[in-house]
Amino acid sequence: VVNKIKNIESDPVYRNRLVNMLTNKNPLSVLRQAVRGVTPDVVTQTKRVGGSTYRVPVEVAPAEGKALAIRWLLSACQKRSGRSTALRLSDELMDAARNSGSAIRKKEETHKVAEANKAFAHFR
Repeated sequence: VVNKIKNIESDPVYRNRLVNMLTNKNPLSVLRQAVRGVTPDVVTQTKRVGGSTYRVPVEVAPAEGKALAIRWLLSACQKRSGRSTALRLSDELMDAARNSGSAIRKKEETHKVAEANKAFAHFR
């Protein structure tokens, strides 16, 4: 397995074989599942009312949610230590498809903040 991983790491054309080899699934379906799992439903926006600043929960449009999910996946990939970017990204995508990893933690944290500030929803 180690020799196969080294060959895939050095050949940019066959990078998605790593995901296929480690999960025995189609890499495109793993990518879709990861993006779907990381996509947030609600985010908070800062709103200033009467000298005070509130974090108001707002629903996310599907296109904006996918953009946020991809941005979070890439930033989580960059924060990982170690090997090439392709391997770090494939690891992060597989973790996100399994509902673990930094990007999933970011989504859950965003949902917790939105839930905590639900009382300010009337400021929309």
